Amino acid sequence: MVRVFLVLVTSVFVSAAYGADVVSIQLASPLELKAAAQNSVVSVIDGDTLVLEDGQEVRLTGIQAPKLPLGRRNFPTWPLASDADVALEGLAVGQVVGLYIDGNGQDRHRRILAHVVNENGVWLQLRMIELGMARVYTFSDNRRLAAALLVAERAARKTRKGIWSLDYYAVRSADPSTLARDFGTFQLIEGTVSDVAKVRSRIYLNFGDDYRTDFTISIDRAAWPLFEEVGLDPLSLAHRSVRVRGWVKDFNGPLVDVTHPEQIEILP
Repeated sequence: MVRVFLVLVTSVFVSAAYGADVVSIQLASPLELKAAAQNSVVSVIDGDTLVLEDGQEVRLTGIQAPKLPLGRRNFPTWPLASDADVALEGLAVGQVVGLYIDGNGQDRHRRILAHVVNENGVWLQLRMIELGMARVYTFSDNRRLAAALLVAERAARKTRKGIWSLDYYAVRSADPSTLARDFGTFQLIEGTVSDVAKVRSRIYLNFGDDYRTDFTISIDRAAWPLFEEVGLDPLSLAHRSVRVRGWVKDFNGPLVDVTHPEQIEILP
């Protein structure tokens, strides 16, 4: 049986994670989520995926650890991928863990999507981020613990823990010539929004004078209610400094699609 401990300080200030403008819909601990069945962990696949005794795979929602090829052709091993694998193994293998579901509980690969707490009350996602072995990686239907993870990520990055000691994972500037080398990759990008525009079903945050070549954040209409839910109007972000995370696409210059407000942190 999993021994239940508080796995985080009792209050997390959401403003420390992504700006004082945001209204909290966040939770401080996975113990506040819906609990699924407990099970024993027999192995890990990589730094964010477990294998349970019954054969089911669990993808640790909310984080992205450095990736291994895992049979994918021409897929490079990301730096520190093996280290992340070892770190997760030490936290989980041989233990009965509790699974806590936030939103969608299964991905397209039929893996369980869950926050995981081990026998010692350690929230695995939080600990992997604290060790510098993962980045925050949320989705619109799995985001209620993002603030806590973002605070931990910021601390790990400040002290250059793990991945944050390497240029490979460094926060990028919004310079389009630099970002052109990052097409098809997941990045954290910082810059100042020069202007915003609502064009039909999208809101664009532009980071330069020429939207056809400069870095842009795109927010589809489907995401607007989520921004309204937390009291953040994307149209208010003109001239604000922000950090965004997402996959960099090549569309009129570098572009990141934002599907939920937790992808954007408002900087001082």
